[in-house]
Amino acid sequence: MKKIEELNLDLAIDKKEYKKELEKLQYEMLNIQQFLYKNNIGLIIAFEGMDAAGKGGAIKRLTQTLDPRGILVHPISAPQAHEKRYHYLQRFWRKLPQHGQISIFDRSWYGRVLVERIEGFATQNEWERAYDEINAFEKTLTDENYIVMKFWLHVDKDEQLIRFEERQNNPMKAWKLTDEDWRNREKFDEYVASANEMFQKTDSSNAPWILVPGNNKHYARINVLRETISHVKQVAEERGLTITYF
Repeated sequence: MKKIEELNLDLAIDKKEYKKELEKLQYEMLNIQQFLYKNNIGLIIAFEGMDAAGKGGAIKRLTQTLDPRGILVHPISAPQAHEKRYHYLQRFWRKLPQHGQISIFDRSWYGRVLVERIEGFATQNEWERAYDEINAFEKTLTDENYIVMKFWLHVDKDEQLIRFEERQNNPMKAWKLTDEDWRNREKFDEYVASANEMFQKTDSSNAPWILVPGNNKHYARINVLRETISHVKQVAEERGLTITYF
């Protein structure tokens, strides 16, 4: 069972090694994108984690060298009024990639068992049954021509406070910090407990959770790239496919 408490948040990489690894892995990721396109495989990546854990920075480095015609990044916020008329998964079905393309979700359908659970936006019956609904949703996709993987980026309370204060004092970053972020911080331990239960009930071989230590941003970004490449290679091997490099 994957648990946040087992993460080593002291893991880091120095700047020189980071730049070297980043260039190498981004080149590999570009080849991965071409492999997906040629084999008509859709890649779906969900990012969750604590506020200010570095999801945006990791997504930026993951997509930086890719062909923009084949990738979509979806920032997910609270559902709009018209979206509440449907089953909560409907708005995610509408954002799935075409076969051969990549869709990245900055926050995802897991909001049902995280923020909606903790803030009372979903009833206990709704969020408890969501685990089975989400597993079925992801299995439907991976039984077809999709690859699904999920990242949880984590920082401890002290590092999160440092990043909050940095954003608060930087005019170029202040827009990232909201009153809701401060409120969520007060429920830090509740989010950890809910996330651990989420991993227990929705981590699967077809759609794995990957927990990433985020106290060092450089380490987290490299880890996300490595794990994405590794998982796509694993699925390709299982399907008898070969990734070629140009």
